[in-house]
Amino acid sequence: MKLYTFFRSSASYRVRIALNLKGLQYEQAPIHLRRGGGEQLSAAYKAINPQALVPALEDGGKILTQSLAIIEYLEERYSQPPLLPRDPADKAVVRSMALIIACEVHPIQNLRVLQYVKREYNQSDEQVNRWAQHWIDLGLAALEQIIVAQPRRGKFCFGDTPTLADICLVPQLGNARRYGCDLSPYPAVIEIEKNCMALPAFADAAPEKQPDAE
Repeated sequence: MKLYTFFRSSASYRVRIALNLKGLQYEQAPIHLRRGGGEQLSAAYKAINPQALVPALEDGGKILTQSLAIIEYLEERYSQPPLLPRDPADKAVVRSMALIIACEVHPIQNLRVLQYVKREYNQSDEQVNRWAQHWIDLGLAALEQIIVAQPRRGKFCFGDTPTLADICLVPQLGNARRYGCDLSPYPAVIEIEKNCMALPAFADAAPEKQPDAE
């Protein structure tokens, strides 16, 4: 397996965690999102992923894109340890928590979105950071409530083993800190992050531990 990745990309971070949890070996192919105007925009990389985003996973001659689709592929091909509960309703709960981040928060504080907001609307760095903070806070506030209210409360977002929800949460908290969010209103989320980072699968996937880290 080859993972096209960028150390600071939270979507790439998700896939690294999933690969580690599954105990899978893979080669990293770094794609720097800022160097030279963005290596993801090169013709060579667009031939791999026409959307010009990371991550992309090459496995058995096939190229897979979009982090959640890649993780679902890994879940279906390598079933142990499971990243989703067996019960359909429980599975939907975990997916909904993951999607709060992957669909509602991350896309509108992604690098290319923030660059567009700054450029097209003549926003300062401070104003762009406030934009990112707003959407991150909305998502984390909702997730905190869901986690605290659920009957299956455990060490992680759902129960006592890591799931897709945790895989999405941890990288998003890295983004939150980078944009200066106040995380004190989210104690349950922070406790879950601490439990996740105690596991080598999460700790080894951290941005600062990647070969392309700056």
